[in-house]
Amino acid sequence: MWDYSEKVMEHYRNPKNVGEIENPTVIGEAGSLVCGDMLKLYLKINDKNVVEDAKFQTFGCGSAVASSSILTEMIIGKTLDEVKKITNKDIANELGGLPPQKMHCSVMGQEALEDALKKLSGEKEDKQQNNNSDKIICQCFNISENLLRKEIRENNLKTVEDVTNYVKAGGACGHCKSSIAAILNEELASSEKQQEIAKLSPTQKILKINNVIETSIVPMLQKDGGDIEFVDYDTENNIVTVKLKGRCSACKNALLTLKNLVETTLREHVDKNIQVKQA
Repeated sequence: MWDYSEKVMEHYRNPKNVGEIENPTVIGEAGSLVCGDMLKLYLKINDKNVVEDAKFQTFGCGSAVASSSILTEMIIGKTLDEVKKITNKDIANELGGLPPQKMHCSVMGQEALEDALKKLSGEKEDKQQNNNSDKIICQCFNISENLLRKEIRENNLKTVEDVTNYVKAGGACGHCKSSIAAILNEELASSEKQQEIAKLSPTQKILKINNVIETSIVPMLQKDGGDIEFVDYDTENNIVTVKLKGRCSACKNALLTLKNLVETTLREHVDKNIQVKQA
């Protein structure tokens, strides 16, 4: 039997804000009945972008009920900017912790909240594009590669068991465990690389940026009569300034070159969060 905190038991036995809101501003959804857990999160937002009311309907275990209940209490009275910062870790911590095998319940709360915020901002998923670019890794629970990578990074997951605890992937037939392990290895390698980069001094990082530009980017641009020059690196904001030269300087696709070639290459070889702008 899992060890639950008193707060988890309180919100399971006496959940707060259960039900629907009449004429809600938005409804966020996560999970599915097929997967065994589902959450609908109803939000009422006023004209000052403050959550006036929140209610939920959930199908799942006691941890799912408790996570949904505490989430509504956490967001009522908060601005949307404050709500955007809430993570599954915050939900679990507010409950006094959850057993590792039940962390997926807090993740479902975060996903429902993120779904609501996306709908509020007017984001619409292109399902066809999503299907092509976001491979489903776990067919049993419909868990995509992008979601797996997101949870691995945000929660510092190290093993396949960790992944199963947080998103349930690999917890049914088990056929996807080898794919999960491969993704874990890639993410752990990337994390180690970022840790090494974080140890570089500003001078060392500038030298690395300049080296990548000279050896990987310049030759590609020069094939088409273009060129590029490193101008500056803003260490505080992690922004590289470059000057496009030759044919690139007058090209109408200069912005695409900056983003699709220069920034992508520097993110791959130097820092995944680096930004590039033109002088």
